[in-house]
Amino acid sequence: MSDIFNPKTERFDRALIKSMSEYKDLVAEFDNDYEGTWAKFADEKIDWFKPYDKVLDESNAPFYKWFSGGEMNVAHQCVDRHLESKKDKTAILFEGDNGDKKTLTYGELAVEVNKTANMFKNQFDIKKGDRVVVYMPMITEAAVVMLACAKIGAIHSIVFGGFSAEALRDRIIDAQAKLVVTADGAFRKGKPYMLKPVVDQALKHGCDCVQNVCVVERNGEEITWVEGRDKSYNELIKNESTSCEPEPMESEEPLFLLYTSGSTGKPKGVQHSSAGYILWAQMTMEWVFDIQDDDTYWCTADIGWITGHTYIVYGPLAAGATTVMFEGVPTFPDAGRCWKMVEEYKINQFYTAPTAIRLLHKMGENEPDKYDLSSLRILGTVGEPIDPPAWKWYYEKIGGSNCSIVDTYWQTETGGHVISPLPAATPIKPACATFPLPGISAEVIEEDGTPTEVGEKGFMCITKPWPSMIRNIWNDSERFKTSYFGDCKKDGKPVYFSGDGAMIDEDGYITITGRTDDVINVSGHRMGTAEVEAAIKKHDKVAAVAVVGKPHEIKGEGIFAYIVLKDANDASEDLKVEINKVIKAEIGAIALCDAMAFVPDLPKTRSGKIMRRILRSIVKGEAITQDTSTLEDPSIVGVIEGIVKL
Repeated sequence: MSDIFNPKTERFDRALIKSMSEYKDLVAEFDNDYEGTWAKFADEKIDWFKPYDKVLDESNAPFYKWFSGGEMNVAHQCVDRHLESKKDKTAILFEGDNGDKKTLTYGELAVEVNKTANMFKNQFDIKKGDRVVVYMPMITEAAVVMLACAKIGAIHSIVFGGFSAEALRDRIIDAQAKLVVTADGAFRKGKPYMLKPVVDQALKHGCDCVQNVCVVERNGEEITWVEGRDKSYNELIKNESTSCEPEPMESEEPLFLLYTSGSTGKPKGVQHSSAGYILWAQMTMEWVFDIQDDDTYWCTADIGWITGHTYIVYGPLAAGATTVMFEGVPTFPDAGRCWKMVEEYKINQFYTAPTAIRLLHKMGENEPDKYDLSSLRILGTVGEPIDPPAWKWYYEKIGGSNCSIVDTYWQTETGGHVISPLPAATPIKPACATFPLPGISAEVIEEDGTPTEVGEKGFMCITKPWPSMIRNIWNDSERFKTSYFGDCKKDGKPVYFSGDGAMIDEDGYITITGRTDDVINVSGHRMGTAEVEAAIKKHDKVAAVAVVGKPHEIKGEGIFAYIVLKDANDASEDLKVEINKVIKAEIGAIALCDAMAFVPDLPKTRSGKIMRRILRSIVKGEAITQDTSTLEDPSIVGVIEGIVKL
């Protein structure tokens, strides 16, 4: 699929960047005066309590500081400053898995945030700098708790509600959290599930730092209350004041920690600052999503991941937008759930993962035809490169060939988007990340900083510091340096290495080829798993695929593919031959799969991330040591093992 799709410019008459010439002018502005241009945006976007003294401090690289000496408050930036003009505007639209609906205006959100902030101070003695672990479902109280922490200068660390007690315990201990905020439970696929018992299990040993557990009573299931430790959010909130002055926060003071969910080794507490993070969250909402004052925006992620932090809560609210929070899954009660919500709420921007798009395509290819999706203007994807067949269905079926698709590339560590099309400006090549955003010096280079040749794979690096970048790994500065600044250099200085491979084409477009640790070395040739997967997905009988390396006595590594078919009855040896023919045509004989397994599903987290480490262990015949409790369907691991061993 080599077509180039030009933006429907007539639909973006209010966009801040309306053309490629405007994009190039802004890139040039950053190139000519990097710090001055960032200062211009910081002055324009942030409501400073005290002006900053220095734009960028590189004296202790790679521990960069932005807007040093300035004071502001992220909750003020997201809520309070909007009250004069947007008090009655909807800030959050909530739809629960069980059909519950709730609306919070900016005025109502301000009241809830202030009462919660006062409760934290008065009932739990939470002070500036204290850590609060949040283990919550996708309900409005989760956003309120985040903002309440920001209001008083507490550092929140959200742990995805699908993580096990052990994973939760590790994060509580590393952060030395004083308070845990949770819910009794929530709803999923029409049934209640419990969160509080997981917290109880996590706190059984090793968590002496935790003084209290604050419980939001959401689903009404019976739970155990530990006397003296556990308190009801619903009861305590009733008597708190609706006024709370924001704590002045120095630009570099931490806003939150978010632990990467690696299945091996100690989790890394990614630490983000206040001013630089919220500035970029707001700017990317305005640039990438063309957010307008009358828009309704929906990101389907969970707040337990960085996507939920930046593009459900902080970014939309800083931009004064209406953001949708959805508790359920996109396929319950049927594959039309998302499209029904788009029609009902007249959604203008829809942001989801390629995994979800492929699933919705597989389960309800023609389901979108039943709904009016004409309100959509921008379709976004996040989390992994989107393959061309999924892109095509998304563009044609969901967007009616009339929307811009923003295939966003970024990470927990980057805080916000770093490479993405701009909806009014960028001609799109499907499955291609396109160009770095203005202000982001993203380059594809060799380890020594040499730019890669056109079509050659290299390392995806960002060669200048930027405001929303990771500041540190909590309590592990050495690991921070070795994890992100130990691999690649430019002009002799370490630069931020994303851990991803990429290549650049003759037009300057960047394509992400996958994690470098997901690269398979076949007879001395590096094969990106994403590239092989994209080729396999071009076969019309394939619904989903994950590729891993398998030890090979001659090649070193061979390629093994786990394939989910649209119709399981199509599985055959002949089909394997057909799929290899597609790979040969797309990439070449070097990329042919040595073996394939047709499986009913892939092991995915509830956010849609495929757990390739588990798949690598299975194909190597290793014992599964990874935590499978976070998977959408933990039983699928045993099923796949049985198939591979046949």
